[in-house]
Amino acid sequence: MMKTNSYTHDIDFFGNLNPQELVEKYGSPLYVYSEKIFRERCKEMQQLIQGKPFTSNYSIKANSNLTLLKIAREEGMYADAMSPGEILILEKAGFSSEQIFFVPNNVSEDEMRFAIERDILISCDSLDQVETLGRINHGGRLAVRINPGVGAGHHEKVVTAGKKTKFGIGMDKTDELQKLLDKYDLHLEGINQHIGSLFMEPGPYLEAARHFLNLASRFKELKLIDFGGGFGIPYHKLEGQERLDLKKLSVDLSNLVGEFAAEYGREVLFKAEPGRYVAAECGVLLGQVHALKENGGAEYVGTDLGFNTLARPVMYDSWHDIEIWHDGKPSTAESVPQTVVGNICESGDILAKDRVLPRAYAGDIIAVLDAGAYGYSMSSNYNNRLRPAEILIASDGTDRLIRRRDTYEDLFRQFDV
Repeated sequence: MMKTNSYTHDIDFFGNLNPQELVEKYGSPLYVYSEKIFRERCKEMQQLIQGKPFTSNYSIKANSNLTLLKIAREEGMYADAMSPGEILILEKAGFSSEQIFFVPNNVSEDEMRFAIERDILISCDSLDQVETLGRINHGGRLAVRINPGVGAGHHEKVVTAGKKTKFGIGMDKTDELQKLLDKYDLHLEGINQHIGSLFMEPGPYLEAARHFLNLASRFKELKLIDFGGGFGIPYHKLEGQERLDLKKLSVDLSNLVGEFAAEYGREVLFKAEPGRYVAAECGVLLGQVHALKENGGAEYVGTDLGFNTLARPVMYDSWHDIEIWHDGKPSTAESVPQTVVGNICESGDILAKDRVLPRAYAGDIIAVLDAGAYGYSMSSNYNNRLRPAEILIASDGTDRLIRRRDTYEDLFRQFDV
């Protein structure tokens, strides 16, 4: 398929205004979220397993904007939390204790107590953490994160299961786990797993789910089975990359769950953790071109999109599709190899290297697609840069501010001066 530079234009992503007008109104850089796409992804995940009690857990670490969290709750999603701060934000968004699953790793007794006091179920990530929880909450309830021994992902930093990862209790440690449960009279209510991120074929997930259900059958009083996630999205959509086949995954996973439930003999709430899948495609990061240069035969496009605004490319060598907008419209300029860089004083501040794009000019708008997950949530004030504003394009096409841009006064807010 021929590469396009007008994907967001063709789907009317920006509503009543174009990227140039949005930047003029709200400033640059700017995170723009589509309510329509976000709600669609929530609905898709909520329908993943049919015929049995099921919910998907929204991953607040992917995007913690309060407005999006409220929408996710409206769509019936539950949520994961990795820290007390995330618990507080979820509570502020209206999530109840039973809707929050605390899935931390290597946390202190104080953080465990924070969740216990709120009657939030905690998933323990190691035998040491099980012992800690038992010591401070004898007779209490818990879940445990199991490492199924197989992982998946596009980069070693996003593989969260297998032999070389810090996450989960190995499947060979279940006897030791049972001894700790007996020692502290703990009630194991749930088990969860996560094999990694960005799988695009149903097969690996289904195989992991099958093995996980075999393990679950060893525990006779479970109330919760969480299959984890890592659901991928087409980051190369401008070249026509196919989507994950959710329909096939839904049918096969529902059949697996149905067979297990028929044999298990008690009602269980099944969960999945779609992670980036819900938030990624609803977000586009807008920036401006400020400088152009040629060095050593390479053409550089200098923008205000430093890795303080989007860290994924420098952290994971991640690909994000990029569109060039000129005078409020998708650019029709000749496409040439260009390296898009930011304004951070680091040689690694590269958004896209040798990317074939319409030739950029000073004043053009850069639109970075699929930036709704792990975008703003991983942004920083590095180089004392200000974090961007976030806006929502409502389903009716109107736009509104949902998080203001940092101010220079914010840089001094925590100093005693």
